[in-house]
Order: sequence, then structure tokens, then C-alpha cells
Amino acid sequence: MSSFLFTVASFVVALGILIAVHEFGHFWVARKLGVKVLRFSIGFGKPLLTFRGRASSPDASEGVRLSEADLGTEYVVAAIPLGGYVKMLDEREGDVPPRYLSQAFNRQSVAVRSAIVAAGPLFNFAFALLAFWFIGVYGDTGSRPWIGQVTEATIAAEAGFSADDEILSVGDTLTPTWEAAVYTLLTDATSGDDVVVKVRDVAGLEQLRILPGGRLLGLAEDGRLLERIGLSPKRPVIEPVIGQVVAGEAAESAGIEVGDRVISVDNQEVNSWSELVDYIQKHPASLVEMEISRAGAEHRIKLIVGQMTRGDQTVGRIGAGPHVPEGLFDDYRVEVRYGPLDAVAMAAVKTGDMSLFMLKMLGRMLTGEISVRNLSGPISIAQTAGRTASFGLTQFLKFLALVSISLGVLNLLPVPILDGGHLFYFLVEAIKGSPVSEAAQAFGQRIGLAILLGLMTLAFYVDITRLFNS
Repeated sequence: MSSFLFTVASFVVALGILIAVHEFGHFWVARKLGVKVLRFSIGFGKPLLTFRGRASSPDASEGVRLSEADLGTEYVVAAIPLGGYVKMLDEREGDVPPRYLSQAFNRQSVAVRSAIVAAGPLFNFAFALLAFWFIGVYGDTGSRPWIGQVTEATIAAEAGFSADDEILSVGDTLTPTWEAAVYTLLTDATSGDDVVVKVRDVAGLEQLRILPGGRLLGLAEDGRLLERIGLSPKRPVIEPVIGQVVAGEAAESAGIEVGDRVISVDNQEVNSWSELVDYIQKHPASLVEMEISRAGAEHRIKLIVGQMTRGDQTVGRIGAGPHVPEGLFDDYRVEVRYGPLDAVAMAAVKTGDMSLFMLKMLGRMLTGEISVRNLSGPISIAQTAGRTASFGLTQFLKFLALVSISLGVLNLLPVPILDGGHLFYFLVEAIKGSPVSEAAQAFGQRIGLAILLGLMTLAFYVDITRLFNS
């Protein structure tokens, strides 16, 4: 339950931050350009928290009847954290006192209205850029892009990749970590062009491996790009030596002690901790016999494997952890850090590349080139929010940056009801010299709402299907 609550809390915090950033863009630019803001709301539905800014009412001695426009901006946090809005003074939504007509949104030029509407998505991009910049300056620890195994009869094997190759760059992009390598492979794979990968082989020589672009298309589905290409990261071998024993569980009850080395289980030789874990997990509630080495002597111990639920599966456990020698992972880790100016360039390129990548993915979904299974709905986003938050600030910031870019890209699509739809109306107005008729806008709103509801329904369906098939 605590894990569930942490996931929900992380999801709400993430949504709150990203909604606030988007709506603050509209709010800040509107205020700067002289448009009166009546309400700034994070969330929909019943207000949970509300307060007003400084009022701007005229002197009561003037005998002027006060209106909503005379009050300060109302700031609201509402119950449903799935969006937000900025309500501006507008003659189309109610009477506007003559003294405030110059501050009404509908009275502004096309350029001013366009700037206010575009500010929300642009602030999402700016937030992502700032997050990537902070991560670059603060420093990010990642895994060395060191290849462990190459699966036979895959495009990686055909391209000549070998175990112990270290990926140095993909195309023109340096890849100091697995994250950078996978991300660049992912973005380059959408072009359809051959992808040139530079590696350093086991002999220390730099070599080029070429992945055929035509065969890369479609391999990135379900987040299994490396597996589909035929590559797996190299990981250090942890010896099957007991480093900790959990009180009250099977290992302690059977007399297993810290420092014991597992030689075999049920007469099957064990050469690494992962082999031991794999065998135990496949035998929940089973009687197994372990051969161990302790202080130079060999012993045979019988124990009944415990069990636990993982998703919809029951797996075995004995309540023991490995002994991990100090420094074992040092050769497999790398820290990436930039100077303040270099981090600006890195963040700008990363934000731009990811925005273009998302547009390409959306286009390929619409044309049927890739499956809609790549969509992520609220369930997937909530799970990722909880997982990244548990990993620490840097990973959570990366998650926020990527979702912020997604929001920016989606909101700029020319779909009525979204910011991009309003910008399209303004473009038509600029060309024809008069606003789009209210009837046409109302019809567009209904079409846009239908598209949005259909997309949300599809995303929920994909999420639920993914959840039950995981």
C-alpha cells in the first residue's frame, strides 16, 4: 500500500508541476501584454484551496458598480489534477465594464492573442530545457555502453557487433552512457536511414558498425529496442556468496550464514548470483538441497523455498542477499557533467531532438507504420512517475522533462480545443482579415473534443491491456 501511495503522490506532484508550468506561461504572458486575468486554476472541479491577489477596483467614491474584473486574480487548486486553465477577461464570456475593454482578450491583436496562447506549450519546452541543463551541470551517473552479448541471427550480429564492444557514438552524437546510446538509436531509427555506430572493440580499436535503416523501423515498440536489435548490456558477475541473511526467512532457518559460497542447487552447478536467483525464483515452496562452501569445508543444506507475489506470478525467495565487493561496479559506471554554457547547448539540442522525435512518432502512428501500443496513458505515466521518483531527483527530473515536451508537442497540434487549434484559428483570421465565425469555432470545438476523448480512451485501453499482460 505504501508503494501505491508513493506512486499516486509522485503522479500528482508531477502533474501539478507540469500543469502549473503550462498555465503559468499563459498567465505570465497575458499579464505582461496587458490582458486581465480573472482566474488561474490548477486542476478542475471543486476548489480545494483558493485565494485572491491584490484587487484593482476603482475608488468606491466614484460611484462605480464593482464587477469581477475589479477584484484581484483568483488563484485556485482544484480537486481533479488532470489539467488547468487561465480565465481571462473576454466579452464573449460575459459583460466587460467599459473601463476594462482595453484589457479584454478578444480586443487584442492577432499577434498578442497568439503569443498568449503559444506561451503555454513554449513554457513546457522551456521547463524541459531548464531541467536538462540542471542535470547536465549537476552531473548524471549512467552505465557505460558496454555490450555483453550479441544475439545470433539479429541485425546487430549481421552488422558485426561483438561482446565487449563499447559504443562511442551513434551517428554524429557521442554516447557516454547506455541511456544516451539507446535514446540516439531510438531517434535515428525513425528516419529510415542506415545508422552508423562507432565502437571500441576488445582490442581497443575503433570500428564502425552499420545498422540498416529499413530494418530498424518498428523495432522500438514496447521499449525493447536493444533486445530487438540483438544487444544486451554487459554486467559485472556477482559471485554466489551470501552477503546478508534476512531474519526469520528460509535461509536463516536452514542455517545459511554470511560468507557461505553456494556451489550447487539440486546438483546443478551455480557460477553466479544471478544463476542462484533464477533457480530459486522458479521453485517457490519447493524443497531444495544446496551445496555450500564454508571456511574451506563443504556442506549440504536442505531448505524449503519461500514465496512472494510479483505481479500475477508467484516466485521463490530464501531471504538472502549477495556479497558485493567494493568497487565492483566502478568500471561499468560513468559520470557525465557539463560546464554551464555547454549544458545550455546540450539541453537545447536534446529538447529539440526529443520534440521532433515525438512528432515523428505521432505521424507514424497516424499512418499505421507503428502500433498505438507506444501510447502512454495516465496509468503508465503514474507508474513511471513513482519509479523515477524512487530513483532520485535526476531521474524524476528527466521524466518531468520528457512529459513536459510531450505536453508541449501535443498542445501545438492544430486540433480545436487545444492551443494549436486556437493558433490555427488566429492564422485563418490573419489571412482573411476577420475572425473565424463562432458557429465554425463551436463545430471545431465539438470535433476537437471528440478527438481528445477518443485519444484518451485509446490511451486508457492501451494502459489497461499493458497492465494485464505484464
